[in-house]
Parts: sequence; structure tokens; C-alpha cells
Amino acid sequence: MDLYEKIRALPTQPGVYLYKNAEGEVIYVGKAKNLRQRVRSYLLEASQADAKTGSLMREAVDLEYILVGNESEALALETNLIKERKPRFNILLKDDKSYPYVKLTIADRFPKVFVTRRLLKDGAAYFGPYFPGSLAYRVVELIHRSFLIPSCKVDLSRYHPRACLQYYIHRCLGPCVEELTTPEIYMSAVRDARLLLEGRHAELERTLTARMMDAAATEQFETAARLRDQLSTIHQLQEKQRAATAEQSDDTDVFGYHFEDGSLAVNLFHVRAGKIVDRREFFWEDLPELLEAAAPEAVEMDETAEKLDSDSALCQGTTSVVPQMQQYEAGALAPEGKAGGKTEFRAGSVFSALLKQLYIDQRYVPRSILVPADFDDREALAALLTERTGHRIEIAVPQRGEKRSLVDLAGQNAKQSYIQRFRVLEPSRKAIQEALADVLMLPELPRRIECFDISHIQGAETVASLVVWEDGKMNKQAYRKFKVMTVLGVDDFASMREVVKRRYRRLLDERDKNAEKGKKAAAQPMPSLVLVDGGLGQLHAAAEALESLDFAAAGLTPPPLASIAKREEIIYLYGNEEEPVVLDRRSPVLHLVQLIRDESHRFAVGYHRQRRAMRDRDSELLNIPGVGPQTRQRLLTHFGSLRDVQQATAESLAAVVPRKTAEAIWRHFHEAVRTSPSA
Repeated sequence: MDLYEKIRALPTQPGVYLYKNAEGEVIYVGKAKNLRQRVRSYLLEASQADAKTGSLMREAVDLEYILVGNESEALALETNLIKERKPRFNILLKDDKSYPYVKLTIADRFPKVFVTRRLLKDGAAYFGPYFPGSLAYRVVELIHRSFLIPSCKVDLSRYHPRACLQYYIHRCLGPCVEELTTPEIYMSAVRDARLLLEGRHAELERTLTARMMDAAATEQFETAARLRDQLSTIHQLQEKQRAATAEQSDDTDVFGYHFEDGSLAVNLFHVRAGKIVDRREFFWEDLPELLEAAAPEAVEMDETAEKLDSDSALCQGTTSVVPQMQQYEAGALAPEGKAGGKTEFRAGSVFSALLKQLYIDQRYVPRSILVPADFDDREALAALLTERTGHRIEIAVPQRGEKRSLVDLAGQNAKQSYIQRFRVLEPSRKAIQEALADVLMLPELPRRIECFDISHIQGAETVASLVVWEDGKMNKQAYRKFKVMTVLGVDDFASMREVVKRRYRRLLDERDKNAEKGKKAAAQPMPSLVLVDGGLGQLHAAAEALESLDFAAAGLTPPPLASIAKREEIIYLYGNEEEPVVLDRRSPVLHLVQLIRDESHRFAVGYHRQRRAMRDRDSELLNIPGVGPQTRQRLLTHFGSLRDVQQATAESLAAVVPRKTAEAIWRHFHEAVRTSPSA
């Protein structure tokens, strides 16, 4: 069944859908109250969309879906799948900051208390998160000082000959040594600490008071004094909490954003007890590329259902584009008019994705969440969070008053974060360029760096990549792919020599052609530095390629050449190989070179996988009698992937190719399965 047939056969129930590419990778995950309407909306008005908006549907060759009971279940499942699969067309949470929890290992023989940022299903009790992060450490310090429960790494499943220093400075009851304490005394201290962490201060105060009076009555004055100090600490905590509660009873998270030039900065303020106690920052670059896959929940399906049911609406080039109206409805990119062709950023889809990934499956969610933009599933998300936390969660879009002032304040800070991240980096960028020119002895500041990498598996499908760093960022429009043509077997040096020569011979030829036409500049500028991934062998191979070209005829000199070796991270300069450059691991110059090198490696590996998939796909189908290149292309275009061709019935194949060829294809795959050893 091809992609269009699957879309036609989708049910109208709530669920989650997953688009996959030719390699079987999930590239987009979405949820829907009505699967058929939601997925069909991707094919609406396809001919009016531009090439960029069609990148998802160009890559999508397969569709899977999972039915759920209601929209809340769809929200939760969608978030889990996005976190697990990390599809590149979804808006992903790009923030590695996590807040600390206090962990009490109640399943142990003698429980301990720790500060941790990882929540595990290990039988321990977790309390938090704490804002700011230092608060968790102060709470654990209080437990050490008042309840004498340790955080040490000593194995308490057995006894030891002597206690550690923590026992002698009165920060531990000494459960590691027999007879220093008893399990009953220790577990009593653990219960007290748990009451403190759970906020049950009144119950803890009653327990401590009764134990203090008993200790005093039996003349255990040291124990009574320790319990008195614990009571004093509890009283102080209660007074602070009463003062804070008088100001504001509910915790609130406040969001603000600033979008400019395709990049987005979001600030999150954690307001606790009426005070801003911490802030988080989130950043996205090239955000429109992430938003292009968003689809509308409902788009006037009554008028468009008939169009979609017809073969013409589903077959006239709709695999290559995503409809422009889907972006407008999704709240991501809205058309401003046909003349300008510009798009307007809308924040709804961003905050829809962000809030799901931040709060679903979290142990603690504040009662109030303030966002600057509305989104379709806001109420459904609030209902899901309310159900999971056991208390009412409000997700509001304030328009006026104090709450709106908080959102505006978060937005102002987001603007400053944007400036700090994307604008103020210019001076430091220039400093890095100057440092790079100094380290690599370049004649001028490097404005353009071109980097090459070779990729293959045992010499098969050898390819190369060229990535370009220009004016402080990667210029993806200038990336190039090379299929190595003249090298057989494993020979990275010859492959590097070929692609470098082809690259700069073409640039020189373009300059000659432009000069003949009277143009002053070449179509593409020459790089300030050529960087190759590898050691001295790759460096010398690239140098031979450059030296074989006649730069002098064009009035140029060969560009400077360097290589960076893997693992050792040593930079070799051509002409000065005896003195390689070894930079500090924290050097921003090294980080820049590594960034460019890693990008070239990623790009080369991606192209190699693509070539290998094409080779495997070609060889499999072309081995079948009666299947030539044109028939193979017709099959893959119709079914979308080799796997779907394998799973197709003879009747489905006969709709695309002659009956005799269809039966031959069906026998090829199914008889091979029956006769295989594992069958």
C-alpha cells in the first residue's frame, strides 16, 4: 500500500501519526483528534506551496499511526515519541539545563540523602525540583546538620571497623559501625527528614516536641538539646513560608519570547512565593525550517474532502510540497500576501511543542503557566496536566494586568538573551578570526573556510563532502557533494586529491568564463583557508591537487591549506608540518575548527548512506528478470520504498507494471522468503 492509499484508509479517531523517510527514520511526529482530517491536510492546495514548505513531504515515503482513546492520550504519546525519536521536523527542546532534586534512598537498609538531577525508578523518594539549584544543597546540608543522615558513598549494607570524619563532626549517626546507632534510631531520623522534605512541618513539630519532652524526663539532656535545635530550625522555616504565602499562594511559570531573522529566544521565569527565583533560556536557529512540518488540526474539511478523495488531488505532484495554508492555520508561518512573499512568525506552535516537552511526565508542575501566545491544544494540555498532577493547572494567555506585565518582562529579557546570543557575538567572532589567522599564519582574517571529508565503507560508494563556514556561520547553501569517480578500493588520499582538484578547477574555470564575458568577479569566492579532515596523508594529497592547478594564470595564489587529525585533534599546516599546532582543549579556535570538521563529516556520512541505500535498492530490483531502470523507477515512485514493493500483492504490482512482470517481482521476493534457511 503506497502513501496515498494509507492516507485514504486512515481512521477518523484520535491518534498519533509518524512520517518516515526512505531509510525508515521517523522525521515527523504529530497528534490529531481526527487522524484522517489531520493527515489529509498536508496535501491541500499543494501546488501553491513553495519548495521549502515541501521538504517534509518530499522526504516522507511512509506513514504509521497509533490510535488512542482521547486527545489527552494523544498529547502524552506524541510528546514521548518526540523525546524518544527526536524527529528533525519537530520543534525539539534545545536546553540541557535540569534542576536538582533531593533523593532519599528509602529502599536501603540505612537510607542516605543526596542531591541529584536524574530521576530513576530505583525505589527512592525524590523531592523537588528546587529553584534556584543551590536551595537543594542547602536543604541537604540542613538534613545533615539536624537529622544526621549522611550522603557518603560508604557501603552501609555491612559494618566497618571505624567511622568516618562525618560522625566525629556530628553530621552522621554512624550507621557504618556496629553499636554507634540502632536501626530504630536511624529510621526515626529518616522519618523526620522525610516529613521535612514533604512539607509536613506541623506533624514533624509535634513528633519532635514529644520526643524532646521524653528525653528531658529521662535526663537525656544531649538528645533533648539536639531535638530542641531541630524544632528551632522548623520554626524558622515555617515563619519564612508564612511570609511568602502572604504574598502569593500559587507557583507560576512565565514565558516570553523574541523572534528575529529566523532565530528565536525564549525566557522562562520561575515565580515562587511571589518572587522570581530563577530563569531558563532556550534558543533556536533557522526556526522556519522546524515549523514547516506543522499541520492544521482542522481546515474546512467539508469543502476539501471531495478534492482529496479524487485521484487528481492526491496524484498531481503532492508528494513534493506541503500546502502553504497548513502553515497559516498551524500558527507557525502566515502568508502576508502574494506580492511580498514574506512570512510572519507566529509563536503558537512553538509554545505548544515547548510546554508539552517541559511539563508532561514531570513530577512537579506549577499551578499557573503564563504564555504570550495562544495555541489550539492549550485547554487539552491543561486538562492532561491537571489529571496527572492531581491539582488544577491553568495555562493562560494574559492580555492585561499584573500577569501581562510578567509576560512582557519575560519578553524583554528574551530580547536581551537574543542580543547576547546572536548579536553581541560579533566582537568575539572577530577575535576568534584574528586568533585563527594568528595560529594558522593566514595572510588575512579568514572570511570563508572550506572543509573536505571522505566517506566510504571498505572502498564501496566512496563520496566526499564540502562544507563552508562564511562570516561566522555555516553557509549551507554553499555545501557540495562529490561522488568519487576515478578511485577504486580504499584510497582516501587519492579520493581527497580528486575532489579537491575538481572543486578548484571548476572555480578557476568559472573565473575564466566570467573574465571572457567581462564580469569582474567569479561566481563563487576563493576560500581564505582549505581544511581537510585527516592527517598528513590527506594534507599532502590536497596540496598535490592544488599545486596541479594553474592559479597564477588567474592572478591568484593557492589558498592556505591545513588538516585536523582525528582523536589527537592536532592541526597540520601545509609547509610547516614539522611543527603541528596543538591547542588547548578549551580553545575557541580549536572549537571552531572542530565544528567545521564535524559538520563536514556529518554531511559526508549522510551522502554516503544515501548512495548506499540507492545502490542496495537498485541492485535488488534490477536483478529481477523483466525489470529495467525505467520499471524500477516507476515502482519506487508509486510505492515509495523497496520495502513497500516487497510487501505489495501481485494485484497491486500489476496496476503499475505488466502482469507477467508483476508476477515475477512477487515470486522473487516471496519465494526467496520461503526457501531461505530461516523460513
